[in-house]
Order: sequence, then structure tokens, then C-alpha cells
Amino acid sequence: MKFTVERDVLNDAVSWVAKSLSPRPPMPVLSGILIQGSQGLLTLSSFDYETSARLEIEADVTEEGTILVPGRLLADVVRSFPTSATVTAATEGSKLQLSCRSSRFALATMPEAEYPELPPLPAVSGSVDGAEFATAISQMTVAASKDDTLPILTAVRLEFEDDKITLLATDRYRLAMRELSWRPTTPGISTSALVKARTLDSVAKNLAHAGSLSIALENDADLIGFESSSRRQTSLLVDGDYPKIRSLFPESTPIHAVVSTSELVAAVNRVKVVAERNTPIRLAFTDGAVSLDAGTGEDAQASESISARLVGEEITVAFNPTYLSEGLGAISTDFVRFSFTSAPKPAMLTAQAELEGEDEDTYRYLVMPVRLPNQ
Repeated sequence: MKFTVERDVLNDAVSWVAKSLSPRPPMPVLSGILIQGSQGLLTLSSFDYETSARLEIEADVTEEGTILVPGRLLADVVRSFPTSATVTAATEGSKLQLSCRSSRFALATMPEAEYPELPPLPAVSGSVDGAEFATAISQMTVAASKDDTLPILTAVRLEFEDDKITLLATDRYRLAMRELSWRPTTPGISTSALVKARTLDSVAKNLAHAGSLSIALENDADLIGFESSSRRQTSLLVDGDYPKIRSLFPESTPIHAVVSTSELVAAVNRVKVVAERNTPIRLAFTDGAVSLDAGTGEDAQASESISARLVGEEITVAFNPTYLSEGLGAISTDFVRFSFTSAPKPAMLTAQAELEGEDEDTYRYLVMPVRLPNQ
């Protein structure tokens, strides 16, 4: 095998595929990147029996063939080459010879015959705006569990109903839900999938900013695929019954408070400096203001007050600082709306464009409060 390609193009491709390599591959060959050269194209692939990544780049392929090279080592070598240069690669025996200007490297190849066949991409089910999908995923991953002992909760549930996708995530202490539109290939589609949050996060970072993102999912299949431009990723679905969290979002709430998102984020960041691990921040909503305070007794204390618009009776609640900060971080509008049924019940955060406008309920974040002594 022999090919020549621009260093920057190869570096981008190798770096992207290497991100999908497992840190603990189930077998040694799965630490490699498979490179196939044919008819002016290089196809680079990685696979670990759970997720796969594949892309194609244009190259001058003078000798067709297939090689398997240690992935992270290849990424480090290509990254070290000077920019705006040309890389020539050729196999000699059991080595891959790489040259770029005056640099020369020889990498030991791996037995490509032992490399498993990558799963085929299912039939494309529809497409979604990549940037909007990336935003939705970033809003979901904050609420998904990081505890691998509960694999179901490390996943995000994707529900496809006609031209709408609903995403759901929870770690038992907060819930997140986001709705967005998409363009299904078959009108009236109705299906769902459980996908690991870290897989979706990878898709959002690596595929979702190139315009339209295709989603491939078949009913009763155990695989989902994502494709954008010449890049594609697949992932096994998480097996199991996801908790029915949609019903936990309240249909009506008698108490509403609207606060400037940036002002509240800044105030929370200041006040939580004195909040020790698992110590809550208290928020007291009154007519025209919300007061924040943290710390008690002999410990350090902090308090701050900012303006707020309250509808309904005054209310005092307390939240885990991390859960509150992450929920606020998922709100991109100028204002955030807090909706309450009562102080001991979960609070719902939604986006609101104007102080006295309607909330934008395409994204909802439900967070459990910390019970105060007088509650």
C-alpha cells in the first residue's frame, strides 16, 4: 500500500477516528486504526464492538491495500509533522513508513486479518439540524448519570414520533427533557432508542456542526448510526426499560419566578464558594427579588440579592449547587423561569426570552430540592 496526502487533512482524519478508540480495548487489534486505500480515497475506521467510527478522505493512492496501525501512536506521529506539508506512507514488510519533509517514522503494523468487520449503517431514518441537535445533547448530558453501575441511567432516551424527537435524561436527582423537529424519511415514524450519553456527546462534538445530520435507526434493531458529510458513527443501543420520567414533569404550577440568567449564574457562582461539598444554596423568592445564601453557623457564609419577577406566593427553596449551576448552564436565553408546585417538590427550569414573556418549553430541567429543616 502506498499513498500521499496533505498532512492537515490526514491529521484531522486520524485525530477524529482516534477519539473513538477504547482506552481498554477488548482485544489488542481494536487499539488500531484500519486504513484502506482504493481509487483515490482513504477510509479510516475504528471499532470496539460497541461503537464504530469511519470516514473517507481524498488521497493519491498509488498502491491499493489495507493496513492496521496502532491508532494513538499514529495520531501522535501525524500531529508532530509540520503543517501545510505532504505526507507519504508506504508499507514495507511489517512496517508502515511515514515521511513528511525531513521527518521519517516506521510504525509496526498489526494483523488486519484479525480485525472484525465493522457493522453496516442501518437505513437512514431521517435528518436533523446538526447545530440544534448538538445543543439538545449538551442539555441532556448534564442530567444523565455518570454511575456505570446503573447503565440504564447513563443513557439518553430518544423518542421519534413523526416529525418530532423528544430526548429524556435523568440521574434520579434531576431530569431533563428537550423536544426538537426533524425530517423523517417515512412520515408517521414511531420508535425509540436508548443511547449512552457519552456516545451522543461524541456525536455532538464530532459530527453535528457540519450542517445536516442523518440518523439511522431500524425498528427492533440494536444499533443506531449517525452520519454527516463523509463521517459516520455507530453505537449499540443500551438494553433495558427506561424509567417513565416524562410523567414527572408537572402540568400546572401555581408559582413562577423569572430571573436574568446571566445575573443568577454569576450570583450562584459567587455564593457557592462558601458552600462545602453537598451543602445547599438557599434561594428565597419574594416580590421583586431573589435572595441567595449559603453557609451556616460557625462556617463561612455568603449572601446576595438580585431582581426577579414573582407570580404567586413567596417561596424559599434550596438546591445542590452543582445541579443548579448545570441546569442554569443549559439555558441559553436571557431569562430563566422557575416553576414550583410547593417548596418540597421538584422545581422546573425553562428558558424564557423576555422578562414578562412566555417560557420556551422545548427544554425542561427538573431538579430535586434539598429539604430545609422547617419543611
